[in-house]
Amino acid sequence: MFHRERSIPLRGSAAALCNNLSVLQLPVRNLTHFGVVHGPSAQLLSAAPEGVPLAQRQLHAKQGAGVSPPLITQVHWCVLPFRVLLVLTSHRGIQMYESDGSVMVYWHALDSGDASPVQAVFARGIAASGHFICVGTWSGRVLVFDIPAKGPNIVLSEELAGHQTPVTDIATEAAQGQDCVADMVTADDSGLLCVWRSGPEFKLLTRIPGFGIPCPSVQLWQGAIAAGYGDGQVRLYEASTGTLHVQINAHARAICALDLAPEVGKLLSAAEDTFVHIWKLSRSPESGYVEVEHCHSECVPDTQVCGARFCDPSGSSFAVTGYDLAEILRFSSM
Repeated sequence: MFHRERSIPLRGSAAALCNNLSVLQLPVRNLTHFGVVHGPSAQLLSAAPEGVPLAQRQLHAKQGAGVSPPLITQVHWCVLPFRVLLVLTSHRGIQMYESDGSVMVYWHALDSGDASPVQAVFARGIAASGHFICVGTWSGRVLVFDIPAKGPNIVLSEELAGHQTPVTDIATEAAQGQDCVADMVTADDSGLLCVWRSGPEFKLLTRIPGFGIPCPSVQLWQGAIAAGYGDGQVRLYEASTGTLHVQINAHARAICALDLAPEVGKLLSAAEDTFVHIWKLSRSPESGYVEVEHCHSECVPDTQVCGARFCDPSGSSFAVTGYDLAEILRFSSM
């Protein structure tokens, strides 16, 4: 069972965006970093295990060529083999910072040349794969940035074309030395999933068709894709083949966030129906199919949940953000 811990105060409410919470745990320093988007700014907070806020920093979207301040769409920590970068996406471009947000090391302006006058230009969906950081865009293209071990010499190495509608989310997992392994999945507003093999050249392995319902959040676990949809369903697919393992009517409204505790195979799903569910994933030794068991439900009453993340690799604690909620709610099983 989980119980409420001390919440962490925010300067303002979280914006009503899917996946609007990023968490970075620093076990060495016994600290947890939280990142939340609100309009043209992102709040970064550090907290001790008891939830005592120790430091706050506010980052703003780079102005670019526009007149009004651009809205931020997502903030996410990318853990690379040699460093951790904080990536911030907006309607103007992509900003990369050192992990504490103190120094901006890279800025990539979005090219709106292909967009029609009525089309919104933005980047959204962030994930690290090896020494690459992948970022989705409004056009459906995924930008792949090659990140050096240190310094600002970041290079746009590739653009992946697999989607026709805006990218919503990207998930990756370590390939563990296997060849031809599916180690990245991208999702879009039509519900289409594209499965990739990362490397010096990314390769599209398979497409899993959508149903015209957006897929706001995806995760990868042991070669299986967990996808959360706008109709409240969670579907589990085999990444390499696209085979559907499990379909769960998990929520009554649109899912806004999925997260994984990979060490124990726990999946967290959060939705606009005010519920956060925790599921246990396992593979059947006989069939190899993914099996799901429901473990816990938590209701956040009268709140439009917009972000939820595990706070540790064992899935023993999680945090939740909501629109018009000026705090990060924390839950723990300890």
